[in-house]
Amino acid sequence: MTDTPYPAPPRRRLPMTWVGIVPFILFAVLFLVLPTMKIVIGAFQTPEGSFTLTNIAGLFTPQIMSAFAISLKISLASAIIGCLAGFGMAATITLGGLPSWVRGALLTFSGVASNFAGVPLAFAFLATLGRVGLVTILLRDWLGINIYALGFNLLSFWGLTLTYLFFQLPLMILIITPALDGLKKEWREAAAILGATGPQYWRMVALPILFPSLLGTLALLFANSFGAVATAYALTGSSLNIVPIQLFAQIRGDVLQDPHLGYALAFGMIAFTGVANGIYIWLRTRSEKWIK
Repeated sequence: MTDTPYPAPPRRRLPMTWVGIVPFILFAVLFLVLPTMKIVIGAFQTPEGSFTLTNIAGLFTPQIMSAFAISLKISLASAIIGCLAGFGMAATITLGGLPSWVRGALLTFSGVASNFAGVPLAFAFLATLGRVGLVTILLRDWLGINIYALGFNLLSFWGLTLTYLFFQLPLMILIITPALDGLKKEWREAAAILGATGPQYWRMVALPILFPSLLGTLALLFANSFGAVATAYALTGSSLNIVPIQLFAQIRGDVLQDPHLGYALAFGMIAFTGVANGIYIWLRTRSEKWIK
């Protein structure tokens, strides 16, 4: 009787399809996960490294609470205006019967403008709508309109909101256009056959279907605006008491420097943006189910 050798177990190989996302995983870990963990841990540490809740308690001081309130107002204002105006523009190029080149041009511009932020965006607005900006001078010299004498100030609540709209509007257009494309012509034809007018179709059919996408995009625009740091600091400096300015003062400032309070501020921003992004993902999933 001879012994029959057992077959060698099959060797497991890592699927090569995962190799392509290795750079993404490394990038996410190095520049997103690890810095976020450092911020969260630092928010609950003293300079010596021991556990404390003093940094979190420092968020409830009047100055920081005021900064959060102003930041929330700016984020809500830019998100709501961007959502409404962006939806109107997206609906026009999708359902308005405009030439195809208009849609292509607007979507191309939106892809570029939605990523145009930080110092270049702040400089562009200062050069355009600053006190000696191009548009400001043209309005004053040609039309006799001094927008600053009328109360406009680029380094203010509405000035920063207007600046944020430059990337909020394109982002809204890019996100809501696929949802509008998902509206089937058969739904409108069926509504028309049943006697529904255009406004009735939008109120009773289209908007209920698009509602999760609209709310989700509103949440995303809010998070996008609330987390904008470079644009706010480059544009307003210390003239506007918002969270990014307070954060910079605590991390890099000469007088108010308290890095761990800065970590707590960043932790608060992460909490707000995390909730907003979570709402967006949840509503986006629901919207995709509806459209399918």
